[in-house]
Amino acid sequence: MSTAPRVDIDPAAFWADPYPMLARMRKEAPIAFVPQLGSTLLTSRDDISISEKQIDVFSSHQPAGLMNRLMGHNMMRKDGEAHQVERRAMFPTVSPRTVKAHWTAQFQAHADRILDAIAPGRVDFMRDFALPFSGECLKSITGLTNIGFEDMDAWSQGMIEGIANYAGDPAVEARCHAATSGIDAAIDDILPVMRRNPDQSILGVLLASGMPMESVRANVKLAISGGQNEPRKAIAGTIWALLTHPDQLDLVLRGEVTWLQAFEEYARWISPIGMSPRRIAKPWSIREVAFESDERVFLMFGSANRDEKHFARADAFDVRRDTSKSVAFGAGPHFCAGAFASRAMIADVALPTVFARAKKLEIADDEPVRIGGWAFRGLQNLPVKWAH
Repeated sequence: MSTAPRVDIDPAAFWADPYPMLARMRKEAPIAFVPQLGSTLLTSRDDISISEKQIDVFSSHQPAGLMNRLMGHNMMRKDGEAHQVERRAMFPTVSPRTVKAHWTAQFQAHADRILDAIAPGRVDFMRDFALPFSGECLKSITGLTNIGFEDMDAWSQGMIEGIANYAGDPAVEARCHAATSGIDAAIDDILPVMRRNPDQSILGVLLASGMPMESVRANVKLAISGGQNEPRKAIAGTIWALLTHPDQLDLVLRGEVTWLQAFEEYARWISPIGMSPRRIAKPWSIREVAFESDERVFLMFGSANRDEKHFARADAFDVRRDTSKSVAFGAGPHFCAGAFASRAMIADVALPTVFARAKKLEIADDEPVRIGGWAFRGLQNLPVKWAH
């Protein structure tokens, strides 16, 4: 166990809103052992930015970790050349050039079709737009076009809950196993088609690379775990943030700031991925805190993105903010491989299309907007009044 000071949390309160406790930790104990999470948390932006790049100490390789055990050994849990080999294999699908030339038009078609089908009136924009749009885009990118977006969402949620199941709830683990089994079955179903007609999808390029099948499966599961849950939360969340800050929405609509700036600020303000785990690979010290080999640490991205040393009025949503110090997509060699695709989905397609088509879009007053999570955080619903 590290020599970091012990800080106790209320897990339910931390799930509901981690930011007050994270602010206290940044001030009083920026490196702290939290027994309720069984880990040492790094909460300052500087410590996280430096440590994420020190892969010889803060290793992503976690043989006994939940992600490896439940989803398979993917590139997110590998370091150095082993990580880079698999990242390079996936790059042809998610490169800026491919996203612009190939995927963005498909994203636009999905958005238009889904919005056309939403009847005017009181709707849940998370359920009726963000969820199916994210799911349909991810079906295209992964190559699993033989499933429904509902399956994609359920599988993503099952895996996300599974790899954050530090309390060891057997029901949560069972749902995660059901999700990964469903993905394996979908891959098996479409494999003959994909081998005959390879395409630019993740499954297509990984098969073409000669990657072992177990690694192909693991990396497709990785793409689903993050490629559905986080975009749908970011889409709904950014819409909610703009609707509840009409002066800032007006800045975007007038062209004074871009949709990308609005999305990047939301991802800083309420980071969809709030934490990334690491394993201490060798004895190490940061200032007065000493770590032992094989300890588990959490890099708290959500805390880094509200670090007062780098962001004035850090708790405020401000689309004019310089977000260049944000680590919403990571800060080191594990910088999110799907970042370009996410930006295209959300900033190039979802946000401008929704607001361009909306004759009426306002928060409904008959149900509260619910937000939760700390490892993965975002809106649970988005009740709106809609007309287009």
